Amino acid sequence: MAQNSATEVARETTQQAFSLEIYGENVGVIFIDVPNEKVNTLKAEFAEQFLAILQQAQSTSGLKGLVITSGKKDNFIAGADISMIAGCENKAQASELSKAGHVLFDKIDNYPLPIIAAIHGACLGGGLELALACHARVCSNDNKTKLGLPEVQLGLLPGSGGTQRLPRLIGIPHALDLMLTGRQLKAKQALKLGLVDDVVPESILLDVAVKMVKKGGVQRPAIHWQQRLLSSKLLRNKVFDSAKQKALSKTKGHYPAPEKIIHVVKTGMNKGLQAGYAEEAKAFGELVMTPESAALRNLFFAVTALKNETGAQATPLKINQVGVLGGGLMGGGIAYVTAFQGKLPVRIKDISDKGVTQALRYSWDLLTQRVIKRRLLARERAAVMARVSGTLSYQGLENANVIIEAVFEDLALKQKMVAEVEKMSKQQAIFASNTSSLPIHQIAQNATHPEKVIGLHYFSPVDKMPLVEVIPHQHTDETTIATVVALAKRQGKTAIVVGDDAGFYVNRILAPFLCEAARCLVEGESIEHIDRALVEFGFPVGPFNLLDEVGIDVGTKILPILVERFGERFKAPDLLDKVVKDDRKGKKNGKGFYEYGHHTNKLWFWKKANKRQVDKTIYSLIGVVPNNTLTKADIAQRCVMMMLNEAARCLDENIIKSARDGDVGAVFGIGFPPFFGGPFRYMDSLGIAKTVETLNNLAVKYGDKFEPCELLCNMAENNQTFFSANAEDEVNATKLSNEQ
Repeated sequence: MAQNSATEVARETTQQAFSLEIYGENVGVIFIDVPNEKVNTLKAEFAEQFLAILQQAQSTSGLKGLVITSGKKDNFIAGADISMIAGCENKAQASELSKAGHVLFDKIDNYPLPIIAAIHGACLGGGLELALACHARVCSNDNKTKLGLPEVQLGLLPGSGGTQRLPRLIGIPHALDLMLTGRQLKAKQALKLGLVDDVVPESILLDVAVKMVKKGGVQRPAIHWQQRLLSSKLLRNKVFDSAKQKALSKTKGHYPAPEKIIHVVKTGMNKGLQAGYAEEAKAFGELVMTPESAALRNLFFAVTALKNETGAQATPLKINQVGVLGGGLMGGGIAYVTAFQGKLPVRIKDISDKGVTQALRYSWDLLTQRVIKRRLLARERAAVMARVSGTLSYQGLENANVIIEAVFEDLALKQKMVAEVEKMSKQQAIFASNTSSLPIHQIAQNATHPEKVIGLHYFSPVDKMPLVEVIPHQHTDETTIATVVALAKRQGKTAIVVGDDAGFYVNRILAPFLCEAARCLVEGESIEHIDRALVEFGFPVGPFNLLDEVGIDVGTKILPILVERFGERFKAPDLLDKVVKDDRKGKKNGKGFYEYGHHTNKLWFWKKANKRQVDKTIYSLIGVVPNNTLTKADIAQRCVMMMLNEAARCLDENIIKSARDGDVGAVFGIGFPPFFGGPFRYMDSLGIAKTVETLNNLAVKYGDKFEPCELLCNMAENNQTFFSANAEDEVNATKLSNEQ
């Protein structure tokens, strides 16, 4: 518990989440410390406890005011307990949760004495809404202190007055930006926006808050300066209209929460606080019951569960240093997340100075972007770069616990790397291969210690893509698995453990998706028509745009391996061979399905006014005249159904351990639409019987590759689903099918 220099004269405690201390000169400090929890979250049952504490404080003679702070070491309040939403059976019940928050926080807002929030650590969602209800806020300058309203990421809106208090505190544009993006602010960013009133070292946080109470709080303008500028209802409505257009351009109408947020803020600003609160409670109830929010909450629970899993029944090794073999884009990206997120020393080995320099430059450029955006100090950049070094030999890698290989997709080369690492490290280092296609048991087949060989598959670009696949082979030991999973978590990644077979999981379900898109192109659908179809379905980019981004040469290398292992359903049309032979690698060499040349027009607005165009010469290259006879819905159905069928096969073959892992892998690895919850949640929502029927209909039209797999047929026959009705109670579909 935080200490201060004032003399403590009395202390009253509850045995629950709140305690009250009376500090010298009659300042009360309410500590929030949820029992048996690592972080504080707000629960519905806390309302009575908190009101009782307020009444207890109010009955204290001569009290000058209150400070609300956390009794936990590095956390203020991480948000509301999302699991309580699962108990809501209808909109009315969900709205009541919001109304209860209004009542509680209004008590704080209207308390007769000054209440100051002293914030250290995460102050998110309902935690920030509580702080907004206080009369002033002071936070620590620690990097762990972050403030934000991330409810939109769960398909919700701030439901305890946040949509009304935040715009009145920091202005409509800034408030909408925070609520519509869910982004989190560091302390100094929050101070600049006026979200907090002071930023101080953690060591004096409580002292400063107590002094603020003694001074009677903080005097601030009653109306934010932005509100004065937007005093005209006409001007305000233009701001709201602009925000709506911007939101729709990003969401494509798939997510109802952003539009609800804008509507609720607009209602409150145009019609007053009480109207805003009423609309907030109503909208909160409506959003809780949407399938989009249910899907996003399910993903949240899935990722949270994965964070608590070690991947194996073993204690991970302590990692002292990481080595990276290969200084290309993947190697540079892996080094960056290891040094920046993982705070571990990392040494890059390449065969040329150019490769080492390129990898070092990769980290420098990413860090510099953060410095320019004021998200990082120059001295912090220097500290990260001090952890990164390069070499042309294995010198300096002798003490590395884990060495990650990121060289070309060549089996002999990777086996050579294994032998060299074993010799260099005296058979002590874990060898983790970033291969995207080659089975790990083949890479390990000549190893002296195959138990220390494992796959660690990152996705490009490494600094942005949140997923890694951890791929043990038959002889990988538990300690190796646990150590690599722990490393991935330190790098800020979500790790799923998948089976060792061609394509693993993510690339295996992506390949038939891309192949079907290519077949649509052969049949006469234009590149932009196909890409738009999948973007409108909910993917972040279309299949051809994706191929250009990851590299057409890289994307097509895995297909022959998959064809050899699994058969003709993975065979791509010959047109892809023609594209590769024409040296079209995509964005990286400026030549792909899309144009990457620079326009001669140098007007500043030209780049914004012109979106990337398809390279029309590709049609003559592959001998196709586009005519667009299929609807976008038909195209999306064909591509997505191939992916769903393959995902079910992967579950049936134990490539993934659970439907949950399959959903997380697809959403975080290839951008499967999050509002569907992942391929398995999506099949449940369609109905397994309907999924099988659709696949059978497509098989009649387009061939055997669409025939539904055995697992789906068995599940349809027995009226089964991948998940039970309870969002947090997963059904192991593989077990169900094997029991038939």
